[in-house]
Amino acid sequence: MFSGLAKSLFGSSNDRYVASIRKIVENINAFEPTMQAYDDAALQAQTPKLRARLEAGETLDDILPEAFATVREAAVRTLGMRHFDVQMIGGIVMHRGEIAEMGTGEGKTLVATLAAYLNALEGKGVHVVTVNDYLARRDAEWMGQVYGFLGLTTGIIVPNLNEMQRRDAYGSDITYATNNELGFDYLRDNMKFDRQQMVHRTFNFAIVDEVDSILIDEARTPLIISGPTDDKSELYIRVNEVVLQLTEDDYEKDEKSKSINLTEDGTEHVERLLEDAGLLQGSNLYDIENTQVVHHVNQALKAIQMFRIDTDYIVKDGKVVIIDEFTGRMMDGRRWSDGLHQAVEAKEGVKIKEESQTLATVTLQNFFKLYRKVGGMTGTAMTEATEFWKIYKLDVIAIPPNRGMKRINHPDVIYRTEREKWIAVADEVERINRWDTVALTDGTWKVGRITKDLDGEIEFEPKGERTSERIPNAKIKEIQRKGLPVLVGTVSIEKSERLSALLEKRGVDHQVLNAKHHKREAEIVAQAGRLGAVTIATNMAGRGTDIILGGNPDTLAWAKLQDTYPTRLDVPREEWDALVAEIATRENMKPEGELVRSMGGLQIIGTERHEARRIDLQLRGRCGRQGDPGSSRFFLSLEDDLMRIFAGEWVKNVLTRLGMQDGEAIESRMVTRRVEAAQKKVEERNFEVRKNLLEYDEVMDEQRKRVYGFRQRILDFTDGDADCREMILEMVDRQIDENIGSFLDK
Repeated sequence: MFSGLAKSLFGSSNDRYVASIRKIVENINAFEPTMQAYDDAALQAQTPKLRARLEAGETLDDILPEAFATVREAAVRTLGMRHFDVQMIGGIVMHRGEIAEMGTGEGKTLVATLAAYLNALEGKGVHVVTVNDYLARRDAEWMGQVYGFLGLTTGIIVPNLNEMQRRDAYGSDITYATNNELGFDYLRDNMKFDRQQMVHRTFNFAIVDEVDSILIDEARTPLIISGPTDDKSELYIRVNEVVLQLTEDDYEKDEKSKSINLTEDGTEHVERLLEDAGLLQGSNLYDIENTQVVHHVNQALKAIQMFRIDTDYIVKDGKVVIIDEFTGRMMDGRRWSDGLHQAVEAKEGVKIKEESQTLATVTLQNFFKLYRKVGGMTGTAMTEATEFWKIYKLDVIAIPPNRGMKRINHPDVIYRTEREKWIAVADEVERINRWDTVALTDGTWKVGRITKDLDGEIEFEPKGERTSERIPNAKIKEIQRKGLPVLVGTVSIEKSERLSALLEKRGVDHQVLNAKHHKREAEIVAQAGRLGAVTIATNMAGRGTDIILGGNPDTLAWAKLQDTYPTRLDVPREEWDALVAEIATRENMKPEGELVRSMGGLQIIGTERHEARRIDLQLRGRCGRQGDPGSSRFFLSLEDDLMRIFAGEWVKNVLTRLGMQDGEAIESRMVTRRVEAAQKKVEERNFEVRKNLLEYDEVMDEQRKRVYGFRQRILDFTDGDADCREMILEMVDRQIDENIGSFLDK
């Protein structure tokens, strides 16, 4: 009660912190008239001037207002984009080594230029970390225009670069790269035998884009460099054949912990099957001679019963490719460890790649702790604020939007069965999408229903009105059946294709984005805000790409030019601006955007609740960009994984008491809260998993730092033998002292 009163009187601690930063923003704004008055040469001279102030003893905080004002004006001149005041707040938060939570469409990519430029002035390098190669390349090329104008260099780290290219990219003032490329380069550097072959320099400052995805979701899987071991592919195939003969009585599944174990009867059954197959030594499965066989049986059982094709993985070009459960994207080159990947390959009947042994490994948690300072940005971090602080000592600051939020979040709709839910989702998509859109010759649009087609005119009932009007044919340019744009989020490839088949039967035009159809991802998502667009996407597909109501001309322009120019930076500015303007005019994007806004904006439909609330919030956040209208609603069933495993019985009992019949749906804030409580439980469990992984790695990390430190000293020696001898003698002396202290009486 008292905390609520204090919050209403003084604001939350977040509000007070943001308010304190606004004073710095006022200082930045005071420099704006001066920057606007500079010609290009004078503005570009700011970089050496600010660097000289740092060399003279001033700090980054001292020069921050002028540096941020410089970047703002450079962005106006190169990109035609001016940083809003709230974006300045976001830049200050990132510079301070904190996480800025900013909604979709608030311009996080542009915000990063502020902190990146300021910290790059020290000359120690800045890494901007992205979730995939496409975004690393896009952001470097796009924001590189600002850095290049101000005299800074920009590098990009993507796969298939040679050592020299990587070294040059890391030597740039600002380097864009994915977390995996950065981490694997760190491990490879510490396997090199010559200092000149190493590519990284100091780990100074990292700005992590989509920080929740990288530091939370991907942190469950350590980065591992492996080497080959003995080929055991025949054993995997034979064990797989044995496990396929087991029945449901032979094992117990715990879907909450994602574990599976043999029962007592199952153990006896497996022993008989292995004995018949000639794979068992002796008669007891758990004799020491059968340790390897037991391990293979457990992994085969897990692969067959717990891992599903088109959900956890796909088979592509004769290979098993992991699907990221949080992004729905393929994770090329990543493999499950401990023989699990080989067990899945045996299950699917594809070529089994030999097992590997770990040569070098690091968790993302410990890798990012190498940096002197880490800042981050995302649209959804508050739900994981505790973990960010406990693991990384990073505070999360919610940045207010530039314009107020107009999105309507409807209560969840719950059905008894999955079949009923999918029918309801398809009905909802049709309801939202099926309208008559009349384009008039004066450039305006009308949306509603054509109630009559009369001789020489139509009778038209506009959307949201009960009265009809008559429109002469002479005033009509075009009539289409197009309604509001719809973005439907699914949790797996299998379910996105199931909904796609339903909509196809109904004749609803749509696009599907999942790991099987990802090549035009950014282009499709960028146009998901057009009139009549229906887009089905797994989880966060297209994350990092703005959905602009009426369409995004930039992505269409680049799609047309990418075969002519290597990067967007190579396109002459005049040609780019002319093409973007031509596409926007030709496609009527501006008036179409206004029409979509007037109709209610982008409509989001979630088809299942994810284990992590952030994923649901990310889906919801795709609409309501920059004050646009929009709405979101989740359709659930008692057969959904989350409901069935964590909240099913309670919800089922509530619905039974309410007298719910088959085919009926219920909207209940109480049930929605129960589902959110279930999500919190799963999040807490996943946090424990990540924390345990970190605790195990902490032991190895201490050893890793020492060994890598010794290697660095050896590689950095100028007079190798003498210095190495001295270091080894020091180690011998230290060991002798420790042994004397341990074994001799004092």
